[in-house]
Amino acid sequence: IADTPGHVQYTRNMVTGASTANVALILIDARKGVLEQSRRHAFVASLLGIPHLAVCINKMDLVDFSEAVFEQISADFRAYAESMKLSFKTITCFPVSAKLGDNCVEKSQNTPWYKGESVLEHLENVPVAQDRDMEHFRFPVQYVIRPNLDYRGFAGEIASGVVKKGDTLVVLPSGKSSKVKAIDVYEGELEEAFTPQSVTIRLEDEIDISRGDMLVHADDLPHVKRTFDAHVVWMHETPLDRQKSYLIKHTTQHVRAEIRDVQFKVDMASLENVPAETLGLNDIGRVTLACRRAVYFDPYRQNRATGAFIIVDSLTNSTVGAGMIVGERGEASQGLDAAMAELRAGSSMMPKTQVSPRERVERLGQKGATVWLTGLPGSGRWTLAYALERQLFDQGRAATVVDPTDASLDTMVTACKACTDAGLVTICAFPAYSAGDRDMLRERIGGDRVVQVFVDTDPELCKQRRPSANFDGFTAPENADVSVGLDKMRIDEAVKLIVNALAARGQF
Repeated sequence: IADTPGHVQYTRNMVTGASTANVALILIDARKGVLEQSRRHAFVASLLGIPHLAVCINKMDLVDFSEAVFEQISADFRAYAESMKLSFKTITCFPVSAKLGDNCVEKSQNTPWYKGESVLEHLENVPVAQDRDMEHFRFPVQYVIRPNLDYRGFAGEIASGVVKKGDTLVVLPSGKSSKVKAIDVYEGELEEAFTPQSVTIRLEDEIDISRGDMLVHADDLPHVKRTFDAHVVWMHETPLDRQKSYLIKHTTQHVRAEIRDVQFKVDMASLENVPAETLGLNDIGRVTLACRRAVYFDPYRQNRATGAFIIVDSLTNSTVGAGMIVGERGEASQGLDAAMAELRAGSSMMPKTQVSPRERVERLGQKGATVWLTGLPGSGRWTLAYALERQLFDQGRAATVVDPTDASLDTMVTACKACTDAGLVTICAFPAYSAGDRDMLRERIGGDRVVQVFVDTDPELCKQRRPSANFDGFTAPENADVSVGLDKMRIDEAVKLIVNALAARGQF
C-alpha cells in the first residue's frame, strides 16, 4: 500500500509509489465532481499500467447520500476514461464517507440503492493474479551461482511466464540454446516455476551466461532493438539534456543510451500533448532512445517488468527519470535470426567520425597498423613490444602498446582495431596461440593492416624463464610477416627488422 501525494508538483512521488501497484484508489469530492486533479491522477495511473481503478466518491454524507449525485459523477468519470482511452481493465465506483466509514469496510445502511461491495471487500477480491503475464517467459539473470565445478546455476526472478524442466531456452544476447536441466529453490527442485518466483535454473549445456543476460523460450522472443520510443517521467531538478548520454537500468542490465528526440510532453492541466525540446522536473513526455547495444524488452502494457526502465545520471549516480517502453499489446517481435542480426549490428544512430583516413595520414604522416607479436610464454614478446614502441616514438611516430591487464582476446582485438582506426601503430603481444585466433584478428582488424611477428625464441629457454606457464596449444604461425629469435639476436636488431617491415609496407 502506497499513499502518495496528489499535487502536480509531486508527480514523481506518485509515479514511484504507483510503479508496482495493481490497484489505484482515487478520491473524488462528491460536492465538486470530477476535477482536473482527479483526471490527472487517472491519466498517470493508466500510463503506469495499473490494471484496476477504484474511484471512491467521498463525502457522500454532505450530499445526503444522493444516488443521483453518485451516478452522475460515475458517468462523468467513465466518459472521461473512454474519451482518453485509459487502459484500465476495471473501473469500479464506490459511494463512501471516509469520515463516517460508510462503504469503506462494510456496506452502509445509508446507501440501500448501492448493490456493490465495500472498498475493503473489493480490494480483497480484485483478481490481481490474473494480471500476471503467464504466457511469455522472461528470466533476466541476476546472479551466476558456481559453488563448485559440478554446479552452475543462474539465479533471478521470473519476470513473466512459466518454465518447466526440459524446456528449450535461448540465451540473449548470445543466441545459444539449451534445455532446462533443473529448477532449484531453497526447499529443493521444482518441476515448473512461474512469475514472480525467484529460482535458480540449471541448463544441460555449459553456456557462457552472465548477469544482464535473459533466458526466453526459443519460439517466443522479446523485442530486440537499439532504438525505441518510451513515455518518460522526469524526476530530477536538472532538465533532460539531449547532448549527454545516460545510463539505462533495464531488468538486470545497464546500457548507455542517448535521448535522441523529445516528441512531446503532456500539459498536466489540459492533458494535451504539446511540443517540447526537453523535460523538466515532474514532466511526462514521449521520447526516442538510442542505446549503445540492443535491449531485449516487451511493450510496457504487455509486461511491466521487461517494459520499464530507470534513467541514471552516471556522473552523479542520481535517478533522473523513469520510462515505459511504448508498443501495442500483441505487436509481433522478431524471429531469432532478426534478433541476432540486431544484436550484432552497429547502431545506425550512433555518431560517426568526421575525420577521414586520408586526413589522419596527412596529419600523422603514417597509416594505422597493428603489430601483433606472437610466441611462447617467456619468449620476450612484451620486452620487444615496449622496445619497439620506444624506437617508433623516438622516430616521431605515433605508437602505443595495448596493455593486456584483465582482458580477453576479443577485448584486445577490439582495442587494437580502435587504435589502428585512429591512425596509430598499435603494438600487442597478447597470446594468440592458434591459427584460428590469428585469422580472426586479421579479419577483424583488416588483413592489410596487421603485421604479424613471430618471436621464435628457443622453447627450452622459454621454459627455463617461465617454468609455471602453460605451453600447451601453441602452434607456430606458418606465414609470419617477420620472424625474430631473441636468443639469436639483440632486441635492437629485432626492433630494426620490424620497423623496416612497416616501412616496406608503406605504413610511413
